[in-house]
Amino acid sequence: MDFGLSEEQKALASTVGRYLSERCPTTRVRAVMEGDSGHDGELWQGLMDLGVGALGVPESHGGMGAEFLDLALVADELGYACAPGPFLGAAMATVALAGGDDDEAAARWLPRIASGETLATAAVGEAGGRWDEGEIAAVVKDGRLNCTKLFVPYAALADVHVVAATDADGIGVWLVERDAATVVTSELSGNDRTRRLSSVEYRGAEARCIGGREAFAKMRDAALVLIAADAYGGARRCLEMARDYALTREQFGQPIGAFQAVKHQLANLAVEIEPSLSLWWYAAHAFDRIPADASRHAALAKAFSTDLFDRAARDSTELHGGLGFTWEYDLHLWFRRSIFDRAFFGDAHYHRSRAANLAGW
Repeated sequence: MDFGLSEEQKALASTVGRYLSERCPTTRVRAVMEGDSGHDGELWQGLMDLGVGALGVPESHGGMGAEFLDLALVADELGYACAPGPFLGAAMATVALAGGDDDEAAARWLPRIASGETLATAAVGEAGGRWDEGEIAAVVKDGRLNCTKLFVPYAALADVHVVAATDADGIGVWLVERDAATVVTSELSGNDRTRRLSSVEYRGAEARCIGGREAFAKMRDAALVLIAADAYGGARRCLEMARDYALTREQFGQPIGAFQAVKHQLANLAVEIEPSLSLWWYAAHAFDRIPADASRHAALAKAFSTDLFDRAARDSTELHGGLGFTWEYDLHLWFRRSIFDRAFFGDAHYHRSRAANLAGW
């Protein structure tokens, strides 16, 4: 049995990687990071033109109906490039709409999301680090949503928000069209300026239920796997930067890569990063093919990969010495990204505990 990628998936990853290499150098990342919105419309539309927005959209709604692994492969390349933009929130919203129960809402919004005409995002997190079922306090009553959500990606730019909330039937996902009077956004200050987050007040916003517990679970699991893939891409980029620096920086008349301590540091990272690929590949596979195990594997992938990215960013920065801590050197872009990946949708400790509970331990 072949556990590798299909030729189409290899071509997708290669195409997205090449596009980002050509169109998203770190000079552009920095320009977007330092801008007001943290969004580059031209760069985003280029991804849409490559079909990234259509990957998670069923063919019946103008999409490609691709496997979830395809979306995760894109996240890997985005993490490697430290690419700015609203991919994560848009992908979460797409998964919720495509996996929900509201065919009318899906028919209206998914074709627009696929083409890039509409930007969607997902609002889940709440104060106190509440992300999951049983923790969400937001309530929809009589079709109206009154609550505050934190850490909403690109909330001020998104045309529609997919919001996690409860009603008499329990947890679900609700579609809210952004309106200045009832959806009030405030940008949050975060370490990773390439992926902007907002606090959002929903002041009696009209909310339409598009799915229940299953739709929420799929949106959550999708987020965890995509963050894990992003973290893997970022970790391998940190390792490459550290390797290249070790081969060129000289001390005592030889490259520092010749010193045993540096060799061991790089080798330890390499032997941890490469095998971790299988974690998020399998989690993405389980998302589509093994629903009973999907949540546990998504939690494991998120916990391990974001912990590893955090360690890779820190070790690589230390290996660079004082240079690694300067603003001018690019490594801090991935250091900041690792902080986002570690915290968004719950940290590693939280998801290891979830995985243990899901395994019945």
